[in-house]
Amino acid sequence: MKFLFQTWDRLLAGPTVPVEPGAVHVYSGPLNPQSEEIEELTSVLSDEEKQRASRFYFEKNRNEFILCRGGLRIFLASYLNIPAPQILFAYTNHKKPYLLDPALKLKFNISHTSGLGAFTFVWNRAIGVDVEAEKQNFKVEEIAERFFSLKEREALHEYPPNQRAAAFYRCWTRKEAYIKARGEGLSHPLAQFDVSLDEKPEQTLLATRPDQAEAGRWILEPFAVPKGFAGAVAVSLSDSWVEK
Repeated sequence: MKFLFQTWDRLLAGPTVPVEPGAVHVYSGPLNPQSEEIEELTSVLSDEEKQRASRFYFEKNRNEFILCRGGLRIFLASYLNIPAPQILFAYTNHKKPYLLDPALKLKFNISHTSGLGAFTFVWNRAIGVDVEAEKQNFKVEEIAERFFSLKEREALHEYPPNQRAAAFYRCWTRKEAYIKARGEGLSHPLAQFDVSLDEKPEQTLLATRPDQAEAGRWILEPFAVPKGFAGAVAVSLSDSWVEK
């Protein structure tokens, strides 16, 4: 599996190269709610998406939604050679979007947080991405006790107190990317698998339960994001995974 990690200057520019079979594209970059692209990106949204955007009370949240959804359409349009407004989406039982036309085998996922967004694309494989901003004074150890596996909690406590927040968010984004790729959301127990908390791990998905072989069917990769953020992408190694 070959990964291409890139940042964007302008969402309207779309991707720089086509997605080849066996390649994973991950784009990340700032979501500027004052962007000059807002109006043009709004124009490619469906009526339903425009209605969703209008329901946001704060302009910042509304514009970040427009940037994410409009940007997604621009990327998909470029990859698939389809006009952006004509792209149709459907949703899994756990609200994960996918392309309605079954003949279109390009899979994708998006994530955004506090002014940072990420898109990822691959042909015919399950995929998930997550980015998170490190929150100040967030009780990371209490949250870890509720959701992390025993091995992850033990690893977190090995870090000095001033490094635990960063380690927590590395763990959280990796776990979130994996369950998003599976299409199950938080219905999948977070303590049922172990990920590495290392900044640059040799292996990120360490163990899965009850099926120990499941860990070998996925690639889980952290990627570089600005200081104060964490990001990770997960992708299945075969096209046999079916999301519901």
